Amino acid sequence: MTFLFEGEEESGSPSLVPFLNDHADELRADIALICDTGLFESTVPAITTMLRGMLTEELTIRGPSRDLHSGMYGGLAMNPIRVLTKILAGLHDDNGAVTLPGFYDDVPELSDDIRAQWQSLNFDHETFLGDVGLKTPAGEVDRTPLEQVWSRPTCDVNGIWGGYTGDGFKTVLPSQASAKLSFRLVGQQDPDKIREAFRHYLESNLPDGFTVDYRSEKGAPASQMSTDHPAFEAARIALSDEWGTPAAFAGCGGSIPIAGYFKDILGTDAMLIGFGKDDDQIHSPNEKYDVESFHKGMRSWARVLDAMTKG
Repeated sequence: MTFLFEGEEESGSPSLVPFLNDHADELRADIALICDTGLFESTVPAITTMLRGMLTEELTIRGPSRDLHSGMYGGLAMNPIRVLTKILAGLHDDNGAVTLPGFYDDVPELSDDIRAQWQSLNFDHETFLGDVGLKTPAGEVDRTPLEQVWSRPTCDVNGIWGGYTGDGFKTVLPSQASAKLSFRLVGQQDPDKIREAFRHYLESNLPDGFTVDYRSEKGAPASQMSTDHPAFEAARIALSDEWGTPAAFAGCGGSIPIAGYFKDILGTDAMLIGFGKDDDQIHSPNEKYDVESFHKGMRSWARVLDAMTKG
């Protein structure tokens, strides 16, 4: 058994991939066990088998050579904020689907077994959204709420700015407008392919005389673990025995790139089992971890490791 501790996860893990490459022969194992996930709705033990990948893009659209007086140029001069918002609005259709050509080409369908298991969880999306003051799902209308969160790709605007935003008014047509976007990726979606499709869409919709600059970081593909490995079913039974409720193979809307690195660099499948609860307030003030999660988590790992040695 090898223990690998990594302390740079929240800053992009710049040392991790070189370390894995340099020590691949030493680090290869039958399976990698990761404890960085949570319980489903705080009660159901879960083994995460899907993690979405990530692509980010920051852009600035430039039009006039300087900010313009809206009284002198309004109506005649094209406003970069108008251009930007129209482009961003066009990224989704009325059914919540992303409109980039080829965006869904490498998105797999769920197996019947996984879809049935997710349906049995009876996810209450109205409560899930209601807790943050929302009511209506915004994703693809032909997909269940859990599919939208766990197994479907997304495109979101994370920030947008331009023009004068201080106190009072400065009635200008700004010379530029900017936005930050992120794409959560699934299946075999290629971050570079998605980036190329997005940039082609954006640039093909720029008016004459407008330009665009980008600031980008390398994207990460999604991770999907095969539950055919016998350790997965052994762990699911062990978790069910400890928590007194059937454990589920779950998806996760977030990204944990290390799981994909284990697979791509070491050839090792990863199994993610965690015991966080919905009210832990991760990454927020007063973040906590339940005593029950500590105690039953320790007992769960003892059961899982014992079950794997008997497999």
